[in-house]
Formats: sequence, C-alpha cells, structure tokens
Amino acid sequence: MTSDFGTGNTAWLMVATAMVLLMAPGLAFFYGGMVKTGQVIAMLKMCFGCVAFVTVIWFAIGYSLAFGPDVGGAGVIGDLSHSFMIGIGLTTRTGSVPTILFALFHMMFAIVTVALISGSVAGRATMRGWMVFVCFWTLLVYVPMAHWVFDPDGWIHKQVGAVDFSGGTVVELGSGAAGLALAAVAGKREDFERQPIRPHNLPLVVIGLSLLWFGWFGFNTGSSLEVPGGAAMALVNTQMAAGAAMIGWAVTSWWRKREVGLLDMCMGAVTGMVAMTPAAGDVTPTWAVIIGFLTGLTCAVAVSWKYRLGVDDTLDVVGIHGWGGLFGMVMLGLAGTGVLSGHKGLFSGGGWSLVGRQLTAVVAIGLFSFVMTSLIGKVVDLTVGLRLPGGTIDEEQAYEGDVSEQLAGLADSIRGTGEEPTEAGAVLARLREVIAHGSKPSSGT
Repeated sequence: MTSDFGTGNTAWLMVATAMVLLMAPGLAFFYGGMVKTGQVIAMLKMCFGCVAFVTVIWFAIGYSLAFGPDVGGAGVIGDLSHSFMIGIGLTTRTGSVPTILFALFHMMFAIVTVALISGSVAGRATMRGWMVFVCFWTLLVYVPMAHWVFDPDGWIHKQVGAVDFSGGTVVELGSGAAGLALAAVAGKREDFERQPIRPHNLPLVVIGLSLLWFGWFGFNTGSSLEVPGGAAMALVNTQMAAGAAMIGWAVTSWWRKREVGLLDMCMGAVTGMVAMTPAAGDVTPTWAVIIGFLTGLTCAVAVSWKYRLGVDDTLDVVGIHGWGGLFGMVMLGLAGTGVLSGHKGLFSGGGWSLVGRQLTAVVAIGLFSFVMTSLIGKVVDLTVGLRLPGGTIDEEQAYEGDVSEQLAGLADSIRGTGEEPTEAGAVLARLREVIAHGSKPSSGT
C-alpha cells in the first residue's frame, strides 16, 4: 500500500534524482570550458547525447539487468524480468521508496558515469563513434558493474563485502579505467606533450563546477535511501572533502610551479568529491577533511602520469576520477566507522580485513572496465570509426575556431598593445586577412 512508503525519504530521493541529472549539463559546461573554442559544441553534444541514449537503454533493459533477480546466484548479472519496467507499479517498493524512483535515481548514475569518459577523448572522437560507444559501454560495462556493487546479490557486495557508499568503484574508478583504455585506442593528439590545453573559458568551467558541486550533494546523500543520519553525514563530508581538496591541490600546484590558478581550484574541488563518493556516509567529518586534502594533493600529481604513460587523456579523467576513486576506496578501508556498513576500517579497530576487501573491489572493477573498454573501443574504431581524421576536431569546428582566433587578433590590432594606437595600414591589413579567411568556401561546395 502507498501508506507503507516513507514519504520523507521518497520526497528527498526525488530531489536528489533531479540534482544528479543536473550533473550532466554541469559536466558538459565543465568540460566545454576546458577545451578549445572550436571543440565546445562537440563537447556539449557528447555529454547531452549520453542523457538521451542511456535513458532509453536503462528503461528498456539496463535496470533489469543491473537490479533484477540474480541469474544463477552467481552475483554477475540480473535477468530480464523487469525489462521496460514490467512488474514495477505504483506500490512496488525498494526499501521505503518507490522502486520506479529508485530505478530513475540509478539511471542518473549511469548517465553521469559514461559522460565522464568523454573527457578522455575530447576533441578527437567522431560523434557517431562516441554515441555507438556509449550504447555498448552502458550495456556491457556499466550495467554488470552496477549489479556487482549496488545490488544486494552482486558478488562484490555480497561475497567480497566491499563498502562503496555512492559508486567510488562503479562511477569513479570505472570511468577512470575506461578513460585510460579509450584514450589509448583513440591515440594521441598531434600536439600532445608540446602544447597543453589551455581552457578557453574559465567562467564556463566555474559554472560547470557549481552545477557539479550542487548535484554531488544529491549524488552522495541520495544513496542513503532511508537513513536520514547517513544522508546528513554524506552532505557534510562531501562539503568538507571538496574544500580540503582545493587546498591540497593548491599546495601541490604552488610547490611545482609557484602559482595557483582558478582551474587548479576547480579541479581540486572535484577530486575531493570524487574521493568522498565511496566514503561519504561512513567516515567522520575530520577524516573527510584529511581524505579530501590528501586526494587533492595526490591527484594534482596523478594528472601528469599521462605523459609518462604516453596516453593522451585530454581532460585528466584518469588522474582525477580513476585515482580519486581508488584513493577514496582505500581510505575508507582505513578510516571507515562501520556505522552504516557494519564494516569497521583499520583505524576504528576493524583490522586489515576491510582494506583487503576494498582492494579486491578496486582491482576487479578497474581491470574489467579497462579490458572491456579496450575491446569495445577497438571494435567501434574498426567499424564506424572512433578517431577523427587527423586526430583532431573536424574541419567545420576547426574552421570556426580559426575564425574566432582571427577575430581576436583583429581586435588586438585595433586596440593596440602600447600607448600609441597601431597604424591604420596594419589594421586594414589585418581586416583583409580575416575577410579573406572568412570567405573561404567550405569543403562541401
């Protein structure tokens, strides 16, 4: 009966679900501000495309495979009994909340997870190849991982006994390992290692971070479902870790280059929330600050590993989400209170047992996501094509970017760089150059 539902829990989960969905446009703006001018529209399309395709896939069979009755009791995958939400009605419950709402909440997780991967191939993936990848990755990688970790019958949850409050393995480590694999398949940019990407629009990055930050409160607190104390603790810890991680990243940045930029602060905040994803409800606020600070400190170094590995992870998905998720899982094994999960960490008297379980989950999810993504990415590249010709943005986008740069140069010529204005001849010459460039016929004519 509907009276059996927890009305407060249901109301909050509805709000949290909407907040998590807001992370998709937040991520689009965050990534869009970090790439070059000509790549912004493509970046937005890649993120919003995930919303469309994952929504349909999750409704059709994704939810059923992830949370349906376990097949064979092995904890590997669910069945198809709830395809197209069959058997889920107004009175169907998961805990004290409507199952249909629970399914929608986890749909948002799936959307955000695959959207995160887009940053690893920003500026050099075809839109067609990316959308095909999204569909296959959601079904073949995300759905099984969600069953293993989030479903009570999943083997990592039930047999291994690892603790993951909101998806440090499935969402963060899963997307990080996938980003590493897909970036390797797509190959390097032509100017990789020679010219680091300089964000073309830092205010857009800040807007994206603000939406992500707001959405992350729903992401972490909604996972408690019906434990008000757990939701409150998750909210506090998310904020504490984000702030501390900004400081940690800033310390590393100052030590390495004697400056702290706005982008450094934004990246630091994200790393703190990433690390709190698995641990948000099961550590104390003091430990949230420590974990956040250490994550920001180490992630600022981890993002440079791509140059040592020779893998062009464009927007540092691996260094931030991969390493941040791994670090948060391990720290939970050390600092977990066991209040919600029942599993105490090392520093709470639980011994090394939880650390071992956390590491098992990390290795399993990381290897599975990396191997499967490598296979899917290679098949997509050999069939519909993953990498753009020349390994960079397409001709239309490049042309748009070139014109923008030419107009910026024209403005500089008119304004002048010294106390005296530039000569009229120089300005006119610059104007002729822009007009000549802008009148170039497109390749389709």
